[in-house]
Amino acid sequence: MDRPLVSVIIPLKAFNSYIREAISYYEKLDYPSFEIILLPDSEESEVLSEKLSLRVVPSGPVGPAEKRDMGAKLAKGTILAFTDDDAYPDPLWLKNAVALLLSSEDIGAVGGPGITPLHDSFWQRVSGNVYASLWMSGGYRKRYLPVGKTHEDYDIPSVNLIVRREVFEKVGGFDSTYYPGEDTKLCLAIKNLGYRILYSPEIRVWHHRRSLWPTHFKQIANYALHRGFFVKHYPETSLKLTYILPSLFLIGVTTGWVFGLFLPVVWKLYWGVLGVYFGGALFFSTGSYVERPFTVLAIFFSHLTYGWFFLQGLFTKELKR
Repeated sequence: MDRPLVSVIIPLKAFNSYIREAISYYEKLDYPSFEIILLPDSEESEVLSEKLSLRVVPSGPVGPAEKRDMGAKLAKGTILAFTDDDAYPDPLWLKNAVALLLSSEDIGAVGGPGITPLHDSFWQRVSGNVYASLWMSGGYRKRYLPVGKTHEDYDIPSVNLIVRREVFEKVGGFDSTYYPGEDTKLCLAIKNLGYRILYSPEIRVWHHRRSLWPTHFKQIANYALHRGFFVKHYPETSLKLTYILPSLFLIGVTTGWVFGLFLPVVWKLYWGVLGVYFGGALFFSTGSYVERPFTVLAIFFSHLTYGWFFLQGLFTKELKR
């Protein structure tokens, strides 16, 4: 099997405990030919590894998309592997990714899940449980768990996205005006060039979650704001019922009780629907029994947060960061 050079590109603000942990996993990768390009805001004197081909390129205080574009221009590899500083690879990450990417010339990119590490803190695991729940993410739970089979997917997050360099250059790289969401635009551009993008549960990274409060909800809000905005501009990947349902739920939760004050039938229906909702959230919750009650509440407030900010994005005229 061909083993082309892969350039792993990681944007970050500064060296931190997560990137130090990640480097130890890159040293264990079962793939013979790769380099790592780290792009912190400023110079770093610390030597993270003596074993790896690792370059540290200060980028200045720019966003992740700009850093990734900068790293791609400096890369020596014919394949670009994008990930984050708070993620670390499975030993077979690049081996599986390259094998799938090179299995057909019409495959422009591949990706897979970002799984919550078991050693994350309690509140990080609850956040991960929210994302991994079928009740929260629907079919998109595959982004957080290694589930399903290999299939086409044209909206793969940049925490685990491997792209042919020639394809990346053809589409002009990431659109640096959006974050998050630059990966959505990149994947759509690759699709529009006629290339396929494949998801595989075997292309795995482990992705540390935000602590539940407040950073989890800030992240949910940011995702929803951009997704609502993208519905108007990139409906091919963003105009989906899964993304719209939380807003409908929010409207139902906030207006149902008002009508229920005047109509007893509506009042009974309102609480009946909420009972079914919380029952479903509990049934589809993942994690330990101790984590599940908190996961259910977090799913509820995540749905409300997503619904509100999705509507904001939908009615926002211009959105950059």
